[in-house]
Amino acid sequence: MQIEVNKSLKDFNTFGIDVKASQFCSISSVAQLQKILSENDISNLFILGGGSNLLLTKDIEGLVLHLNIKGIEVIKETENEVFLKVNSGENWHEFVQYCIKNNFGGVENLSLIPGNVGTAPIQNIGAYGVELKDVFYSCNTIETRTNKEKTFTNKDCKFGYRNSIFKNEAKGKYIITDVTFSLTKKKHKLSTSYGAIQAELEKNNITNPTISDVSKAVISIRKSKLPDPAEIGNSGSFFKNPVIDNQSFNEFRLQNPEAPFYEVSPTQYKIPAGWLIEQCGFKGKRFGDAGVHKKQALVLVNYGNATGKEIWELALKIQETVKNSFSIFIEPEVNVI
Repeated sequence: MQIEVNKSLKDFNTFGIDVKASQFCSISSVAQLQKILSENDISNLFILGGGSNLLLTKDIEGLVLHLNIKGIEVIKETENEVFLKVNSGENWHEFVQYCIKNNFGGVENLSLIPGNVGTAPIQNIGAYGVELKDVFYSCNTIETRTNKEKTFTNKDCKFGYRNSIFKNEAKGKYIITDVTFSLTKKKHKLSTSYGAIQAELEKNNITNPTISDVSKAVISIRKSKLPDPAEIGNSGSFFKNPVIDNQSFNEFRLQNPEAPFYEVSPTQYKIPAGWLIEQCGFKGKRFGDAGVHKKQALVLVNYGNATGKEIWELALKIQETVKNSFSIFIEPEVNVI
């Protein structure tokens, strides 16, 4: 365990933004984490996981801790349920593939989401009708102020749409060290009605899909729409899909009868942010090395040497244009530093 100085973070964020950390340390165990917290000034502490839900606009002054704690453990099993304790440094997609290989159901719709397990609860990641909260049982954390362990249950986390307690009142106060998931072993509850999953299954003549089939369908869809961060810098979906009330929805539909939407509740409707952005003419547009992906308007990309500030300026321009065009505010899904 070594603290490095003036460390480039280009390889530690999926946008590939070249900013520096004044101090950097990679952590591979809870004991190491507690030791470094006890021995260093944590007033400017920055926790870094997979760097996939992050836009860095400036150098990080202070100590950057890269959580690289690995390991997956079965901690409890019943006839149809398995509880998996997964350490924070495990790659999310590799964890999903581990579940598929062992016929553990519940996370197949979340295939190919970039990032690590430890940051997944913060965002309450979700895709194709499934959210992390649906399979989340608990997580263990270290409270940075006291250096003591604390467990959060599903209820404790106050999960919402791309939201949790860790983005609000507990922000910056706890470091997630592992997550326990409750998954099925036999009676899998497949979710195939959202998005293009069913069409993808039908295309492959699959009428009685397994969790592996659903995972492969999701991977195929995501690869056809979303750029690989290894090939072009991006953070997946940059904006949340806005949720609007009845009155706003009725006014919106009156002006845009062709617009897609999803009913969240009898009084709330979700409008695809990608559709709004595309209607404003941003899809495929490039501004220097910052741009909007040609296949998915929700994804902002770094074509090579864009700075975080340039990407953020583009995001603000998109926000303003959508607001002026549709009277709808689209909120960033990524954390902007």
